[in-house]
Amino acid sequence: MSAPILELRALSKSFGPVHAVKTVSLAAHAGEVIGLIGDNGAGKSTLTRMIAGAIRPDQGDIIVNGQKEHFETAQDARRAGIETVFQTLALVPGLDIVENIFLGRELLVPGATGRATRTMDVAAMRRRVEEGYQRFGLNLPDMRTKVAALSGGQRQVVAIARAVLWGSGVVVLDEPTAALGVKQTELVLSFIERLRSHKVAVIFISHNMQHVMRVADRVCVLRLGRKVHDGPMSKLSGTDLVALMTGATIAAQ
Repeated sequence: MSAPILELRALSKSFGPVHAVKTVSLAAHAGEVIGLIGDNGAGKSTLTRMIAGAIRPDQGDIIVNGQKEHFETAQDARRAGIETVFQTLALVPGLDIVENIFLGRELLVPGATGRATRTMDVAAMRRRVEEGYQRFGLNLPDMRTKVAALSGGQRQVVAIARAVLWGSGVVVLDEPTAALGVKQTELVLSFIERLRSHKVAVIFISHNMQHVMRVADRVCVLRLGRKVHDGPMSKLSGTDLVALMTGATIAAQ
């Protein structure tokens, strides 16, 4: 297997006397979907926030494409090729799909001297989004549709598309199917499965074991801040996953 696109080496994080994450290591390869699971308080959110650059680890290293990174902000993580889609999605309902995908990264019309003006190049942005639609096989409403008019599943797809359309090598998805109906869940899970062929490394966080079993190639289980399992999904059942999460069974490392 090729070198990992993202590698976490013995990350630890404490909040006062609480050890939220204890020496957790994880490697993610291009075209791989990793299921990250654990009960409430297992350390998933803290680990996710360290990957996203929202908080700094107390110890350990984050390696991206073989280079050690020190994230001070979420923007640092994005520059390194890591995008995180949190449950809040960070979409603006009053803006359309194109405006949300380019939010904070708008293309500007070049001026007569070659310098950018303050006018957004809407046509260029729409072309870029249309190319992304085709590349990832997305079946979404017209790109001029306001996000407020989209279903929950469609909003999730827009948020994930925004992450991958910027050429991100790693996408972290925090409970992307939570509170979605069957049809909308299928829309999201199918999109995640298609990301494999585009060589995107996906870290999929979910409490739904059926969804993890469907899309994950590998599963990492956290319990009380420690990693208790990291191995192929194909060798585990839903019962095994629950047992690992609760401590009934601890797999060999």
